[in-house]
Amino acid sequence: MARTGSASDLAQCLQVTRARTLGLMDAWAAALPSLKVPDIPTLNPPLWEWGHVAWFQDWWVGRNPQRALGPRSDPQSPRLPSRLAQADALYNSSQVAHARRWQLPLPDLQATRQYLAAVQQDALALLRELPHEDDALYFWRLVLLHEDMHNEASVYMAQALGLSLPPALAWRAGMAPTACPERTAGPTELAVPAQRWWLGSGSAQSSSESDVASDGAAGFAFDNEWVGHPVALAAFHIDAAAVTWARYLPFVEATGHALPTHIRQQQGQWQQCEFGHWKVLDLQAAAVHLSCADAQAWCDWAGRRLPTEAQWECAAATQDGFEWGEVWEWTASRLQAYPGFVAHPYVDYSAPWFGTHQVLRGACAATSGHMVHGRYRNFFTPGRQDIFSGFRSVR
Repeated sequence: MARTGSASDLAQCLQVTRARTLGLMDAWAAALPSLKVPDIPTLNPPLWEWGHVAWFQDWWVGRNPQRALGPRSDPQSPRLPSRLAQADALYNSSQVAHARRWQLPLPDLQATRQYLAAVQQDALALLRELPHEDDALYFWRLVLLHEDMHNEASVYMAQALGLSLPPALAWRAGMAPTACPERTAGPTELAVPAQRWWLGSGSAQSSSESDVASDGAAGFAFDNEWVGHPVALAAFHIDAAAVTWARYLPFVEATGHALPTHIRQQQGQWQQCEFGHWKVLDLQAAAVHLSCADAQAWCDWAGRRLPTEAQWECAAATQDGFEWGEVWEWTASRLQAYPGFVAHPYVDYSAPWFGTHQVLRGACAATSGHMVHGRYRNFFTPGRQDIFSGFRSVR
């Protein structure tokens, strides 16, 4: 619904996401009254995160005279005045270097909440009269998904710092790791036949490509999902679900490979730390907080390999029994532009990271339902363990 819904659908989604944002703000303030976090590359100051969410919504919707043009708009077009003095100097992530964010004179929590409320009110008022057209709704969809991403970041930052969060705010409905979905009794591995797969968004454009599998869906797509193109896939077998701790820990015991910091063994019992609290590890849950190197090391030990993102996307779309959405899944693919790539107005979303970041597919338990989409390309530097990342394997 977030990618294809009407203006009224989007209004509802924006309000649901904002309720989570405000709840996370309250939870952070309760767990860490100072709202001070270490100045390290994997964190942002919480007040900067929330102010940036408000600024982003205002910049692309409320202050953007070309908002109706959607991805065809000029990102450099002059903006209307901001509701908050010096907002651009504080929150423009393209201009404000990460290291500077700890030294900025940021508004306090109450002022930040007021800023969020004001720009949300503007966005909802502008949204009411919009037609059901993809260009017209593009920026509302973008700011919704952007806020959902930052809410997920609030969750994994809290996990990294050992801060307590209410499960209802941390996890998508039905996806709390403590109540992990029961594994199906189906096959543990799926056979995917050789085929030409249409990778990315957009339908086949000519009859010569009519044999290529494609969803052809309209609606919103991030710029790095374009342009859809055919990829030849040889037959392969892929895990039906992400690798579990029951499959991963024997590798650790056999090789001495380092564990993520939130996993330990005490008196013969495996335990995990979730938001600062140690508990018994569910061995049937997907292994999480693993780097791409961790995933690759297991594959080398097991005689398997990571799937390419084309293999992952094809299997997710075509194979009954393909379970995903519990952890982000590392792939063997570096983030690269698809052929014919053109940056959307938010030019720093994808292009700066081509060649240095690794693609993850799927979703994790902390991901908003609005974000869950089979063609979404998540991406991080391959050494990250603080995100809710795991993997599956192929042969």
